[in-house]
Formats: sequence, structure tokens, C-alpha cells
Amino acid sequence: MTDKHSEESEGGAISRRQLVRYAGIGATLVAASPLATTGTAAADDDAARGHDRPATPNGRIWRAGDHHIHSEYSGEFDTSVSPPRFRKGADAVYPIVTNAIMAKHFGLTWAMCTDHGGPTHSKVNLEQAYPDLLRSRILVPEVLQFWGMEFDAPAQDHHTLMIPHHRDEAQQLFELEQRFAKHDAFPADPGRDTEAKMIEFLKAAKGMPHKPLVIAHHASRSATGLGVYGQDTPREFRNGNDVAPDVYVGFEGAPGHQAAPLLGGARGGYGNHPTYGGFDQMTARVGGLWDALLGEGRRWWITATSDSHVHWTRGGADFWPGEYSKTYVHARQDYADIMDGLRAGRIWVTTGDLITSLDLTARGQGREAAMGETITLSRRNRGDVEIEIRFRPPQGVNGNGDRPEVRRVDLIVGQITGPATDRDSDTNPTTRVEARFGPRDWRRQGQEYVIRHTLRDVQTDLYARVRGTSTDEAEPLADGKESPWDDLWFYSNPVFVQFR
Repeated sequence: MTDKHSEESEGGAISRRQLVRYAGIGATLVAASPLATTGTAAADDDAARGHDRPATPNGRIWRAGDHHIHSEYSGEFDTSVSPPRFRKGADAVYPIVTNAIMAKHFGLTWAMCTDHGGPTHSKVNLEQAYPDLLRSRILVPEVLQFWGMEFDAPAQDHHTLMIPHHRDEAQQLFELEQRFAKHDAFPADPGRDTEAKMIEFLKAAKGMPHKPLVIAHHASRSATGLGVYGQDTPREFRNGNDVAPDVYVGFEGAPGHQAAPLLGGARGGYGNHPTYGGFDQMTARVGGLWDALLGEGRRWWITATSDSHVHWTRGGADFWPGEYSKTYVHARQDYADIMDGLRAGRIWVTTGDLITSLDLTARGQGREAAMGETITLSRRNRGDVEIEIRFRPPQGVNGNGDRPEVRRVDLIVGQITGPATDRDSDTNPTTRVEARFGPRDWRRQGQEYVIRHTLRDVQTDLYARVRGTSTDEAEPLADGKESPWDDLWFYSNPVFVQFR
């Protein structure tokens, strides 16, 4: 639940005039939304959030969110003066509450503001941005709004730094950013931009009573070729995950800036080497880096975000939060449980609202496990493992006014062979597309489609994951200038099978 005391004491009282002004900004943008004239967004709101499905006994359902959103506090610094002078709105332009209103409009129930850092930005976050977040939580209570930032990771590209919701969340972020963000020091300190500093940061985060989450952003945006990586490398992911496996938990499978092709740009902002079906090469390539990490038994997850700065209709490269990309977490509408779901891999992702629900289950020897979980089987009774896939198509139109249809679902399986001897390795040769399914292969059960497949005579530890698409591409092709609405995919996170 929202910490009421924290909002009142730290954020200050909010006046009626402020309420009207903030609400007016959101109302204007919703009225201008392409869905506003159709009535579909409001009608399908509960369906998009999974509220039309029975909750599990623990109250969990699939809840859509976005952990990479920029506000007007992604600004710029005048370093000709000391201390540097901050100016809002230089890179991203929308107030925090505007993003929250639009997130709600497009069916999200949780979101996170992740503004850029810079010299002395930790103080800007604490003194200026955080009070606005507290006001936004009051104005848009339907969306759980996490506190954090787009962390300037030492020696690497940007990362989500998500802070657990608690009374001292603002002070916790201030401490981490001030001590470890590579651009926070003024004057600049080159000693902060090292992998050793990143490891020090992860160790400090792991030791906190309220453990944050760290997720890499647009991991291959600086790559110059397939497997020719830039700022983020396989070795760095392994080293960080080894140090803090319950903090450093994954990377964006689908980066933001997906609207760029609508204005002639590169999808995701990947100007050197493209995305594939809107997904980063580390995720999209079967047997690639993601599979290599999973093949070591790592619990390493993927997400999908908007990286929203400026909407494409206003000259930016972005969709609104939830308009195109969604990260679904199986959780209660509770800050702690959503964060637990992200940490545990109860996650699947989609673009273009291709589907609104996805369940992946492995069963054997009377036991079962779902996404992010492990089914442990007796080695003496090795045998078949039953895989069940359930997905639900959208009940209405998506953010482009389309009714997308799933044309194919792929079941992908890889062996777990243990730690890699080469920490730069980015392949898992055991990974394969186990089976491909078309509309004739699934059957309708209520509002869901169900696929069942048997892995015969399983002899080794493995993981299984699922992807699906609206296209006829056997493998996602390198992206050009096609409309992102014509190239939709969804991906599950894996379920694990191990023998003891």
C-alpha cells in the first residue's frame, strides 16, 4: 500500500489548484489519444489488466507495467557554474503525473519514473522530482508508481535502478546515486566509470535491508554487429549477476523508442545494428546470449519498456507507457509483490497488445512449475515433461486501432549445462525451437487458447520458454523502416526443469 505518512510529510500538502492543473494536463492528452474517440480503451481497461480472470488463491493476476519512463526531470545541467544548474525538460518533456495518467489510460497498473542522471542529479532527484512523484501517487492511485532512476552504470550503459517502496525510499536512491552513478560527481571523477565500481555498487545494493532491482537498458544499442557488443558485454552481465543474483536480474528484451520508424528512424534507436522484431539481439537470437545465460542456470529475465521521452506525434521516437510495449508481472496490486514478481521472473512481455494473458507450465511426476519457477524431478524416474501454453487474444483494439492476431507460437527449449568456461560466450548450442504451433494446433477454452506438448524422455536439466508473433517470419528478421504495428511479438520468461 502507499505510505500515506511518507507522502504527506515528505511531499507536502497538495492544493486544489495543483490537483486541477495536473489533472487537466492528463485529460487533454487522453482526449488527444488515438483511442479516445473509439471508446475502446475505457471499455477494455479491466481486460487489459487481467481483471476479467479469476485471481489465484494468493490474489495474483497478470498486471501490466513499464519500468523505463522519462519525465521532465530528464533535463540538462549548466556546468559553467558551481554547483551545476539544472533545467527541466531538455530531453524528456512530460510531468511525472502526465506519464502516470497515460499509463493508466493504456492499461498499466504499475509504472516507474527513470530519469537520466548527471552532475549532482542525486540532489535534483531528492529535492525536486521526488515531491512530484508523491503528488502523482495521490492523483493517480490506480497506478503503483515506483521510485528510481535510469542509473548511469559504471563502465556500462544505462540500467533501471528500482527502489522498493518504503518510508526512506528517497534517501536510499539519493545514497546510491550519489555514491555510485558515474556522472553524479562534480567535477567529473573518471574513477567512477570502472567495472570495479559497478561491482562495488551491486555489493552495496545487495547488502541493503530494502534490496533494489537492477535491469539493463537497451543492452545492444551500442553493438556494431551481431555478437559484436558495445558498452554492455556478456562478461559484465555474468560478473554482476554472480555478485548480486537477487538484485541484478535481467535486461530489456524489447527496448523502448519503438515508434522511431514512424518518423523514419531506427527502431529502438539502434542505429549501429538493428533490433529483430523489435527485440534486442541478445534476446531475439535463438541460442544467443539470453539462452547462454539461462543455460548456466541463471535466473535472468527479460522485460519490455517504452523508454518514453517525447511522443512520436510530437516529434519524438516514443509511444506512451503501455501504448505499445507491456511487461506483465504475476502479482497482487501491491508494491512489494510486483517487485517480488520482477525479481522472481513471473514475467512475460508483448508488443502491440498481441495478447493480454500468457501462462507457461511444466508438469511431471505429479509436480508443476510456472514461469520463473523450477520443477524438480526424481533422477531415478526420468521421463516425459508436459508443457502447457495458454494465451488470451485482446478483446478490443490496440493502441493503433488494430485487432492483431497470433499467427504462430514457438516453444523453445535449451539444456542447462552449468557455468560457462568462457565468460565472453554468447551462445548456447543446445537451444532449439522444439515445436511451432499455428491456429490449427491450439484449441479454445473459454477466452483462452491452449497448446499442449510433451517433451519425451527428458534426460537432462533444461528450461523452456515461449514466443509468438503476428508475422509469418520463422525467425524475427532484422528491422528496417516497417511500421512497428505490423511486426508484433510476445515472449515468456522460462520455466526450469531439474533432476535430483
